[in-house]
Amino acid sequence: MNALDFDGKTAIVTGAGSGIGEACAKLLAERGARVVAADVNVEAAQKVAESIGNGAVATSVDVSDPDSCRAMVEFTVGKFGGLDVAVNNAGIAGEQVPTADVSIDGWRKVISVNLDGVFYCMKYELPVMANRSGGVIVNMASILGSVGFRNSVAYVAAKHGVVGLTQASALEYASSGVRVVAVGPGFISTPLLEAAPKEVLDGLSSLHPLGRLGRSEEVAELVGFLASDRASNITGSYHVVDGGYLAQ
Repeated sequence: MNALDFDGKTAIVTGAGSGIGEACAKLLAERGARVVAADVNVEAAQKVAESIGNGAVATSVDVSDPDSCRAMVEFTVGKFGGLDVAVNNAGIAGEQVPTADVSIDGWRKVISVNLDGVFYCMKYELPVMANRSGGVIVNMASILGSVGFRNSVAYVAAKHGVVGLTQASALEYASSGVRVVAVGPGFISTPLLEAAPKEVLDGLSSLHPLGRLGRSEEVAELVGFLASDRASNITGSYHVVDGGYLAQ
């Protein structure tokens, strides 16, 4: 493994203040990237940026706001002169109720962050990369980007949409040297999930043939590979890190 896969490159990670986003930001920085840690909680992003060093900086972003996404990309280009890697990771869980019981506001909030937010980020990331004739976008989908799950209809719909966005954009920008891929984590042990009761965690763990929840660092390893030149012939595809969940 080349420890400097991203030496001299610039990367944005949204939702970098905790969990999978934090793990991705740290891995990219460890492998040489200048990282922009972006999060709606800018204080959390700042702590992550300070912890990883290597010139990392933090910025605030609300991915449900297109102007905020544009400002994030403009900040990155202004600070580092370009953009080579974008990990569009920010997301929320939403209401956990049957479809007919989902509130209109709850539906719109999940879609605006998990689906619209990925589109808004890509809208401003893609032209920068295309103009430089190269770059990689990694969109964070989910195992629920290809299957259903009870009481999570907005989340499931949004993540299916992320996979579609990824495929369509990959076709459009391949000739510009830009690769676009999606990652589908299973249930991952993050600070939010770890706060759940033990019986809930045990139940989720049992859904995976490996018998445990995934770790953020395991997702980051996949993201790091896909974003690197070692994955130079991979685009438009959806890659799961799910402890065997989808093989059932």
